[in-house]
Formats: sequence, C-alpha cells, structure tokens
Amino acid sequence: MTELTLTTKTVARIKADAVVVAVGQRDGNPVLLDGADLPRSVTSSLTALLPALGVKGGTDEVVRAVAGDGLAAEVVVLTGVGPADDVELEALRRAAGAAVRSLAGTGDVVLALPAETAEQVGAVAEGALLGAYRYARYRSSGPAPVARIELASPIARTKDAKAALARAVIIAEGVSGARDLVNASPSDLYPQSFAEEATALAKGTKVKVQVLDDKALRAGGYGGLLGVGQGSERPPRMVKLSYSPARAKAHYALVGKGITFDSGGLSIKPAKGMETMKMDMAGAATVLHTVLAAAALELPVKVTGWLALAENMPSGTAQRPSDVITIRGGKTVEVLNTDAEGRLVMADALVAAGEESPDAVIDIATLTGAQMVALGSQVGAVMGTDELRDEVVAAAGSAGEQFWPMPLPSELAESMKSQVADIANMGDRFGGMLVAGLFLKEFVGQLPWAHLDIAGPAFNEGKPRGYTAQGGTGTGLRTLLTVLERAAAR
Repeated sequence: MTELTLTTKTVARIKADAVVVAVGQRDGNPVLLDGADLPRSVTSSLTALLPALGVKGGTDEVVRAVAGDGLAAEVVVLTGVGPADDVELEALRRAAGAAVRSLAGTGDVVLALPAETAEQVGAVAEGALLGAYRYARYRSSGPAPVARIELASPIARTKDAKAALARAVIIAEGVSGARDLVNASPSDLYPQSFAEEATALAKGTKVKVQVLDDKALRAGGYGGLLGVGQGSERPPRMVKLSYSPARAKAHYALVGKGITFDSGGLSIKPAKGMETMKMDMAGAATVLHTVLAAAALELPVKVTGWLALAENMPSGTAQRPSDVITIRGGKTVEVLNTDAEGRLVMADALVAAGEESPDAVIDIATLTGAQMVALGSQVGAVMGTDELRDEVVAAAGSAGEQFWPMPLPSELAESMKSQVADIANMGDRFGGMLVAGLFLKEFVGQLPWAHLDIAGPAFNEGKPRGYTAQGGTGTGLRTLLTVLERAAAR
C-alpha cells in the first residue's frame, strides 16, 4: 500500500513531484483553501490562474498546473471540495482521493489540504490511501499507485494526529482488502479458497478462525448453504471469525453473504446479468476485513463474523425450483426461485449467529436488484429493528458512506406464505428489497438486528469517482467499524 507520513515542514520547501491544494466555492467563485500555508506570491498567482484554468472548486474536480516559482514541487494539483465555508470531512476524503487517484504513476506527492484537526487529518489520509488503490493482479502493465505521500499538518506531531493516521491506515488496508476479494476472478476465489484466504489473513492476529466444510455443514443442518452450493463442483463453506478481547463491553455478530459467483442456478440469469456476479460475495469480504480491523484497533468489543460462502451454479445436481430445504434450526423453505439464493445462505448464518446470544446482529449482503431500483447504485439500504437501524444509519453518515433507512412492512410477509413449507424464498416483486429483509427477519429471533443491502454500492460499474475506483468498493466496512467503535466508547 502507498506510504503516507505526516509532516510539519513548510509545503513550499518540500521537494515532490506534485503538491495538492484544495479549492472551494464562495459566492460562485473558486477560492484556494487555508491549509496549504503557501507563500503569498504563490497563492496570488494561483488565484489569478483559477478562471483561466476553468477551475470551479466542485467536488471530484481535479486540475493540474505548473508549479512555477515559489514551490519546490514540479506540479500543483487543484482539487475541489465544494462550499469553501463549510468543508465536510467527506469532502476532504473525496478531494484527497480524487487527486491521488489522478496522480497514479507519480513518485512523491505532498497533500496541502485542510488538516488542522485530528478529524481532518484522518479524513484526508483515509481518502488519499483509498484513492491510491489499484487492483493489478491480472494486469501485465499500467501505472502504479502514488508511491509516497506526505500530509502537511500543523498538528502532525501530536498524539491525536498520529492516532488518526494509524486508524486511517487500518481502514484503508481493510477496504483495499475487501476490494481485492471482490475484484478477484471467480475461478480463483471460490468457497474453499475464500476460507483459506480468511485463515491466512487472520494468522498472527487476535482473530480466531473456524471453517465448516460441506461435511460439517451437513452435520450441523445448514440446509441453505448446502442447497445453494449443491450445483457446483466446489462445495460451500461457513467461516466463523472470533475476536474476543478481555473485558469486552459488548458482543456484535456480523454476517456476510458470500456467493462467490451467482449464475442464478437453474433460474439462470441472462448473460449480461452475470458479468459482475463475482461481486456477490462483497458482504462476506466486508465482514472479514471489519473483524480484522476491529482487532487491529484493539477495540474492547467482542466481534464474531460469519461468512456464508457458496457458488450458485446450474448442473444436474443443482437445487430446483419447488425444492424444500431445511435451514439450521429447523425452519423449512420452499425454493421458488434459485436466483434468490443469498437469503438462503444468510438464513443459516443468522441462525448460527443468534445461537451465541450476541447483543446485536448486523448482516450485510448484495441481496437484491430491487435495492438498486429503489436507491440507485451509490446508496445502500438499512432495515431491521428501529434503534439498531438508526444507529447504523448514523454511523454511516459519520463514516462518509451513504445508507438510507427502509421499513419492513409486515403485510408484505404474507406474500411469502408457502403451501408446503414454513416460508417461501420469494414474495411480492413490488418492494422486493423489503420482502428479502422480511425473509431474513424470520431467522433472527428477538435480537436487535440490522440488515444492510449493498447490491448497488458494492461494485462501481461506472467511472472512478473521488476515492472510489472501478470494481469493488469495500462499501460498508467504514460503517460497521464506526458502529463497533461507538459501542466501545459507550
């Protein structure tokens, strides 16, 4: 990962390939923001150049200019933050990320962005490191990420600034790790290899790993995982991650959907619909790296992660529409559509998580296309018990991720009634995201619970933006980690 250090050096004297300066908007005009501590002559010349360069100071705007006299750096990168008088932390994350992403192939970069508080230091560092991400596993060429970044801050030597940087590094490592898993080819990432990767990543940490193979799943009555995975030559796995610090203040169970490839099974998807289905394990990737991040931060909260891993494939042994399966715990499900498979593996994991009586259960899944119909590709949904749902939404806002609270209307549950089983895996197609949430609710019991549907935000099919690259995004990790941090602070 890109190296990032803090410095109190005068920006103008730091030799670098580029120096990044923030531009905001005030009264319809672009203005340079405080934080750069640039010489007055440099500030004056850059300010005069802004109109000619077409700089407006809007978010995700990045413009390069020759540094000129007064700076040791060769290039000035002007990055937009939006309103100049009320710069939010997320605006700093995006501005830093967009600038660093645009500088791929560059050796040394100086960030001269507003960083006068620990929160600002953390936001800028986080955005820069996330913007430096590049997935190159299958590439033979292409520009490397920025090699080294110096973040200029007047509080660089303080304990709070150093702690903010350390946290930002852990978050960036976690998000990047989740992105790597999502971006991996499904020929390389399947239930067994995912479980092996989780085991390898946890080695040397305070996280313990238990892997249930198909024999153990059968013995344990995990009918959802077995049913979904039976069409593939690569059998399912359940991975349990346990971080159990002494004197933990609370116990949170995190459940992640891990469909390593979703063809739809016998209810097969059209070819176009399968192109991005390697990302259907994003929830499990997020849970894995959230648990590892909680351990790295040494949070005084017990965290148990459950990764429900299966590959949903069509074959002569595949699950059929009208099959009836038995979820762990004994509840039966009539499978009406084999492409509604995520809720089946999640049901198994939710029951297992609940058996340990945690203080709260949070699941995260690329569960429904209906989520994108309702909220688009950049905003996730949160359902569940009111208090925990609102807690998750508040944490997301603080973390800089977009989630929206959604209801669980009890009348929609009627549409999942089955003539032959306790419940069907399909219901009314109108409000399909809510129906899926209501299905999961059947397997939670009375525990505080929140369900995050990230079908859209988990994978960026469009152009890169801010600190978000194309492909896997790692959405949800920062929100979940913030929930855990707030629980630790109570």
